[in-house]
Amino acid sequence: MKNVLAIYPGTFDPVTNGHLDLIERGAKIFDRLVVSILRNLDKDPLFTIDERAEMLREVTRPWPNVEIDVFSGLLVDYARLREANVILRGIRAVSDYEYELQMAMMNRKLNPQVETVFMMPAVAYSYLSSRLVREIAQLGASITSFVPPLVEERLRAKIL
Repeated sequence: MKNVLAIYPGTFDPVTNGHLDLIERGAKIFDRLVVSILRNLDKDPLFTIDERAEMLREVTRPWPNVEIDVFSGLLVDYARLREANVILRGIRAVSDYEYELQMAMMNRKLNPQVETVFMMPAVAYSYLSSRLVREIAQLGASITSFVPPLVEERLRAKIL
Protein backbone atom coordinates (compact mmCIF):
# COMPACT_ATOMS: atom_id res chain seq x y z
CA MET A 1 0.00 0.00 0.00
CA LYS A 2 1.23 3.46 -0.89
CA ASN A 3 2.08 6.15 1.61
CA VAL A 4 -0.54 8.70 0.55
CA LEU A 5 0.24 12.36 1.11
CA ALA A 6 -2.69 14.71 0.56
CA ILE A 7 -2.61 18.49 0.36
CA TYR A 8 -5.58 20.51 1.58
CA PRO A 9 -4.98 24.01 0.17
CA GLY A 10 -6.79 27.20 1.10
CA THR A 11 -6.47 30.68 2.51
CA PHE A 12 -7.95 29.74 5.92
CA ASP A 13 -8.66 33.38 6.80
CA PRO A 14 -9.71 32.30 9.39
CA VAL A 15 -9.88 28.53 9.81
CA THR A 16 -13.48 27.48 10.50
CA ASN A 17 -15.14 24.42 11.98
CA GLY A 18 -15.97 23.44 8.40
CA HIS A 19 -12.26 23.36 7.57
CA LEU A 20 -11.59 21.35 10.71
CA ASP A 21 -14.30 18.86 9.76
CA LEU A 22 -12.50 18.17 6.48
CA ILE A 23 -9.09 18.10 8.17
CA GLU A 24 -10.25 15.58 10.77
CA ARG A 25 -11.84 13.32 8.17
CA GLY A 26 -8.91 13.73 5.76
CA ALA A 27 -6.47 12.81 8.53
CA LYS A 28 -8.35 9.52 8.94
CA ILE A 29 -8.25 8.71 5.23
CA PHE A 30 -4.73 9.75 4.23
CA ASP A 31 -1.41 8.73 5.75
CA ARG A 32 -0.33 12.36 5.89
CA LEU A 33 -2.28 15.56 5.32
CA VAL A 34 -0.57 18.88 4.63
CA VAL A 35 -2.86 21.84 5.24
CA SER A 36 -1.29 24.39 2.91
CA ILE A 37 -2.00 28.08 3.23
CA LEU A 38 -2.02 29.82 -0.12
CA ARG A 39 -0.02 33.03 -0.19
CA ASN A 40 -2.27 34.96 -2.57
CA LEU A 41 -1.06 38.46 -3.39
CA ASP A 42 -4.44 39.32 -4.98
CA LYS A 43 -6.31 38.94 -1.69
CA ASP A 44 -6.20 41.24 1.31
CA PRO A 45 -6.45 38.81 4.22
CA LEU A 46 -7.48 39.79 7.71
CA PHE A 47 -4.82 37.56 9.29
CA THR A 48 -1.18 37.38 8.23
CA ILE A 49 0.25 34.11 6.91
CA ASP A 50 2.09 33.61 10.21
CA GLU A 51 -1.08 34.19 12.24
CA ARG A 52 -3.08 31.74 10.13
CA ALA A 53 -0.31 29.13 10.33
CA GLU A 54 -0.08 29.53 14.10
CA MET A 55 -3.85 29.14 14.54
CA LEU A 56 -3.90 26.11 12.26
CA ARG A 57 -1.01 24.45 14.11
CA GLU A 58 -2.83 24.96 17.39
CA VAL A 59 -6.25 23.69 16.29
CA THR A 60 -4.87 20.68 14.35
CA ARG A 61 -2.75 19.46 17.25
CA PRO A 62 -5.08 16.45 17.89
CA TRP A 63 -4.06 14.93 14.54
CA PRO A 64 -0.37 13.93 14.52
CA ASN A 65 -0.37 13.18 10.78
CA VAL A 66 -1.42 16.77 9.92
CA GLU A 67 1.22 19.33 8.99
CA ILE A 68 0.82 23.04 8.27
CA ASP A 69 2.70 24.67 5.40
CA VAL A 70 2.58 27.76 3.17
CA PHE A 71 2.86 27.91 -0.60
CA SER A 72 2.53 30.29 -3.53
CA GLY A 73 2.29 29.70 -7.23
CA LEU A 74 0.67 26.75 -8.94
CA LEU A 75 -0.78 24.11 -6.65
CA VAL A 76 0.38 21.30 -8.94
CA ASP A 77 3.95 22.58 -8.76
CA TYR A 78 3.71 22.64 -4.98
CA ALA A 79 2.21 19.12 -5.01
CA ARG A 80 5.12 17.90 -7.16
CA LEU A 81 7.62 19.56 -4.81
CA ARG A 82 5.98 17.90 -1.78
CA GLU A 83 5.62 14.58 -3.66
CA ALA A 84 1.89 14.61 -2.89
CA ASN A 85 -0.48 12.04 -4.38
CA VAL A 86 -3.76 13.83 -3.66
CA ILE A 87 -5.29 17.28 -3.53
CA LEU A 88 -8.17 17.43 -1.06
CA ARG A 89 -10.93 19.94 -1.76
CA GLY A 90 -14.16 20.70 0.05
CA ILE A 91 -17.41 21.26 -1.81
CA ARG A 92 -20.33 22.94 -0.08
CA ALA A 93 -22.71 23.54 -2.98
CA VAL A 94 -23.22 23.06 -6.70
CA SER A 95 -21.59 26.44 -7.32
CA ASP A 96 -18.42 25.17 -5.58
CA TYR A 97 -18.50 22.00 -7.67
CA GLU A 98 -18.46 23.84 -10.99
CA TYR A 99 -15.40 25.86 -10.02
CA GLU A 100 -13.63 22.94 -8.33
CA LEU A 101 -14.25 20.60 -11.28
CA GLN A 102 -12.66 23.10 -13.65
CA MET A 103 -9.64 23.45 -11.33
CA ALA A 104 -9.34 19.66 -10.91
CA MET A 105 -9.37 19.11 -14.67
CA MET A 106 -6.71 21.77 -15.19
CA ASN A 107 -4.59 20.32 -12.39
CA ARG A 108 -4.93 16.85 -13.95
CA LYS A 109 -3.79 18.25 -17.29
CA LEU A 110 -0.79 19.95 -15.68
CA ASN A 111 0.12 16.98 -13.44
CA PRO A 112 -1.68 13.69 -14.16
CA GLN A 113 0.11 12.01 -11.23
CA VAL A 114 -1.97 13.92 -8.66
CA GLU A 115 -5.61 13.02 -8.00
CA THR A 116 -8.17 15.46 -6.69
CA VAL A 117 -10.51 14.15 -4.00
CA PHE A 118 -13.67 16.09 -3.20
CA MET A 119 -15.25 15.89 0.24
CA MET A 120 -18.54 17.29 1.39
CA PRO A 121 -18.51 18.98 4.80
CA ALA A 122 -20.83 17.82 7.54
CA VAL A 123 -24.32 19.22 7.03
CA ALA A 124 -23.81 21.51 10.01
CA TYR A 125 -21.04 23.32 8.08
CA SER A 126 -22.41 23.18 4.53
CA TYR A 127 -23.11 26.93 4.45
CA LEU A 128 -20.01 28.07 6.32
CA SER A 129 -17.22 30.15 4.82
CA SER A 130 -14.38 32.23 6.22
CA ARG A 131 -15.81 35.30 4.49
CA LEU A 132 -19.18 34.87 6.22
CA VAL A 133 -17.50 34.32 9.59
CA ARG A 134 -15.51 37.54 9.19
CA GLU A 135 -18.63 39.49 8.21
CA ILE A 136 -20.67 38.12 11.11
CA ALA A 137 -17.88 38.90 13.57
CA GLN A 138 -17.50 42.43 12.19
CA LEU A 139 -21.23 42.98 12.70
CA GLY A 140 -20.91 41.91 16.33
CA ALA A 141 -22.86 38.64 16.20
CA SER A 142 -21.76 35.41 17.86
CA ILE A 143 -19.39 33.16 15.90
CA THR A 144 -19.00 30.58 18.67
CA SER A 145 -20.53 27.75 16.66
CA PHE A 146 -18.50 28.54 13.53
CA VAL A 147 -14.86 28.58 14.71
CA PRO A 148 -12.72 27.09 17.49
CA PRO A 149 -12.45 29.23 20.67
CA LEU A 150 -8.85 30.25 19.86
CA VAL A 151 -9.92 31.56 16.45
CA GLU A 152 -12.91 33.40 17.90
CA GLU A 153 -10.63 35.09 20.42
CA ARG A 154 -8.13 36.14 17.74
CA LEU A 155 -10.88 37.30 15.40
CA ARG A 156 -12.53 39.43 18.08
CA ALA A 157 -9.15 40.99 18.93
CA LYS A 158 -8.54 41.83 15.25
CA ILE A 159 -11.85 43.56 14.63
CA LEU A 160 -12.13 45.55 17.85
